[in-house]
Amino acid sequence: MPTYDRSRLKPGVVHIGVGGFHRAHQAVYLDELAQRRVSMDWGVVGVGLNSPDMRAALAPQDFLYTVVQHGPGSDDVRIVGAMRDCLLARDRPEAVLEVLAAETTRLVTLTVTGGGYRLDPATGELAADAPEVVHDLRHPSLPLTLPGYLVEALDRRRRRGVAPFTVLSCDNVPRNGSAARASVTGLAGLRDGGLGAWIEERVAFPHSVVDRITPTTTTDARRSLASVHGVEDRWPVTTENYTQWVVEDRFCNERPPLEEVGVDFVADVAPFELVKKRLLNGTHCAIGFLGLLAGHRTTTQVMADPLLAAYVGRLMDDEIAPLLPPVPGLDLRAYTASVRSRLGNPRMADRLTRLSARSSTKMPAYLLPSLAAARTSGRSSELLNLAVAAWLVCLCEPDGIEVRDAHATRLRTLARDGGDDPRPLLRERWLFGELGEDEVLSRSLRTAMRALRRHGARAVVGSALSARLEAAA
Repeated sequence: MPTYDRSRLKPGVVHIGVGGFHRAHQAVYLDELAQRRVSMDWGVVGVGLNSPDMRAALAPQDFLYTVVQHGPGSDDVRIVGAMRDCLLARDRPEAVLEVLAAETTRLVTLTVTGGGYRLDPATGELAADAPEVVHDLRHPSLPLTLPGYLVEALDRRRRRGVAPFTVLSCDNVPRNGSAARASVTGLAGLRDGGLGAWIEERVAFPHSVVDRITPTTTTDARRSLASVHGVEDRWPVTTENYTQWVVEDRFCNERPPLEEVGVDFVADVAPFELVKKRLLNGTHCAIGFLGLLAGHRTTTQVMADPLLAAYVGRLMDDEIAPLLPPVPGLDLRAYTASVRSRLGNPRMADRLTRLSARSSTKMPAYLLPSLAAARTSGRSSELLNLAVAAWLVCLCEPDGIEVRDAHATRLRTLARDGGDDPRPLLRERWLFGELGEDEVLSRSLRTAMRALRRHGARAVVGSALSARLEAAA
């Protein structure tokens, strides 16, 4: 339980996009500041843009909730008290704007997923013609989007002579600080040139790297918490016993002293981001689809399968890690071993359907860059090719496998039209970029897709691994 006086916890952070990950990650760090009596100035006001579910669950609990950390052999159960309130933007837009505009708010953190920034995937700039963006330009005091809320709040601070807050994205999107900046400055510039210039000059958008596997909370998790630990919680969070937060040390207002509780503030997060997204998130993409085709449902089942576990090891060690630059202070071999250990944690069975969701966003961000680098450098990419082929096969929904993606309808149509020919999908430049023009890759994917359909994932993986062993011998 919190050992500090929550009534003395001042809300210095507004977090937009309150979900399981934020509650298992950023909020825990901020809670630890108060637990250790480092600072009582960094309580959290949560904001949900659309869904009422989180507030409905947490409000009757005074915004307390439980984090169940699953280690390999035991649980650590913690009740987090960092959240002081949670507002639903669609019901109380003015209340949200005012808490954002309040001088006490010095940091705004975000977990809204890639779509929340309202950026055009082809240009990386604000999708200015999107209906909700157009609405926010016409009705700035009744915003519908993340940039709409941030721009209006920053404008109020500017007019009141209040220093701006720092906008810290904690989303798993490439260069997340740049995504936040493009979103906010894009809307501000369209609305008011002076406001846009003020934000460009005065507001900081640091990059960050966040990592903590946090599966969707299940009914079984709630029941287990009640029966084993005696805690009744409407919406607990389950997570692993690993956490990482690396932040670019560039703030325009005060920042919480998170270095006291394990956060790494660095001059450049890019190397850390590259390692994490290629090795962890890229591997997630690969096993999400191959695992489903092999009949598995969770990461634990994948890593308990000798063939797929060996595939994961070879993919990371032979095809992804050699393409990464050295990172000062980071032992790459130890990092890859930790990722495999985390994926195999028997108490952290992450669902493959979660890993495979939003594939049109994840694959170009996490896995395809490794493939592109391998093709450019002339290195072997057979296992990366196999991961992409599994994705393309899954787009046809074999044996009831469903691909949950905002572009699922179009991608499924292209996949079915192509059959074993990947070229209709490879022509989607917003997904594949220059890889779509690689005829050698196209032929390799076609061969792998046919093999997966005819022989199944495990047989194809086994064959690929055997060929590698023979080549090494």
